[in-house]
Amino acid sequence: MPDGDEAFELGRTCALAAACGRDLRRCAQMYAGLFPTAAFDAEFYTTLSLSGAFSAPWATADRLKIVNRTALWVPALDRLVDRIATSRDQVARLARDCLAVADGAPPRAAVTRFLADLRDELATVAEFGELRQVWRDQLARTLAAMERAWVWRDTGARVTFPHYLDNADSRGTCLVDLSHWIYAGDTWARAHLEELREASGCVQRYLHLLGDLASYRRDVSWGGLNVLMLGVTSGEVTDAMADLAGEAGELIERLRGSSPHAADYLWRQMGFSAGFHNISGYARHD
Repeated sequence: MPDGDEAFELGRTCALAAACGRDLRRCAQMYAGLFPTAAFDAEFYTTLSLSGAFSAPWATADRLKIVNRTALWVPALDRLVDRIATSRDQVARLARDCLAVADGAPPRAAVTRFLADLRDELATVAEFGELRQVWRDQLARTLAAMERAWVWRDTGARVTFPHYLDNADSRGTCLVDLSHWIYAGDTWARAHLEELREASGCVQRYLHLLGDLASYRRDVSWGGLNVLMLGVTSGEVTDAMADLAGEAGELIERLRGSSPHAADYLWRQMGFSAGFHNISGYARHD
């Protein structure tokens, strides 16, 4: 059993998750139609808030506002691309609208209104003026990867495992991480985002595969794209995940001396997700 200090920390983190969950539910209510209950149930909000809290338990709910809200926006966008769009033109138009809002245009739909609110909240950080282009670049990568995945699925393209993994920006976690470091990162983190993005990209590839293993049956049921539909076995996928975890570990450990919280955030993100889904491929580095 955990000792008193560990139990206290676990209790504090759960309370943090509860506060984050309340904010996420209020946030979802602000954008009519973007979060239908059938697609975003109570478990979804609970999982999202737990992930944010356990990835950065030292933070306050206010400091986690952007990371959690961006993590909420990404699956809403993904649903519009994956489930709602019926043509590539619709997907491309959605991407153009999002990038226009990132550049300052007024939003014309719930998904871009949410994005505009994220943009404006990030703009409360003084450094965002000089980091805005970096954020836009990652947003563009996310949108391009989602569109590419849509085309692969729609055309029945034969996609290789390496190409699929290279399209991991469709997962959107790099956008979530970058938004978090801009909004709540320390001075070193904001000045060294390229180093952080390299490690974040490796973690994103790991989470891309992990998410596919966890969602395989659901993806098969509706025709979604999944790594296990590419002719690779689950064993080959978990082997690749183990390699990615090792690569991520090396990159993360290089960051630890300069920004312990940024390093811990990335490790804990992988650890929480692996533990939550109970899938191997993650090795803890003490």
